[in-house]
Amino acid sequence: MGGLRFACRPGCTNCCRVPGFVYITERDLRRIASFLHISAGDFEARYVYRTRHRLRLRKPRRSQCYFLAADGCRIHPVKPTQCRLFPFWPELVEDRDVWRETAALCPGIGTGPVFQIGTALEIAAEMKRAYPALY
Repeated sequence: MGGLRFACRPGCTNCCRVPGFVYITERDLRRIASFLHISAGDFEARYVYRTRHRLRLRKPRRSQCYFLAADGCRIHPVKPTQCRLFPFWPELVEDRDVWRETAALCPGIGTGPVFQIGTALEIAAEMKRAYPALY
């Protein structure tokens, strides 16, 4: 792979609608709580499911995320690391076939500037550092 093209499309929330969990870091928890003007403890009690090695956002009954509104992400300026780094996740950038499959979901893949593979892998490494229990 020489490089990967990607430009997030304004207004697109396709990646937010894929079934699965949104994992967060301790830093994400504090940043989002501050953005919402509530304590980290209150944010965690209301929105976070904590296990021994992971934190993830709770899922509402009829949606993928409490913060996904019709017009986009209500916490976009402080969105979790997992969301911010999409689609530069290790499982996507390390496998050209998976990258192409993901392009069927994400209209931004294949458009915009070229990210050299070294840069894409550096971004993906941030995911590995942020979520070591997942990788």
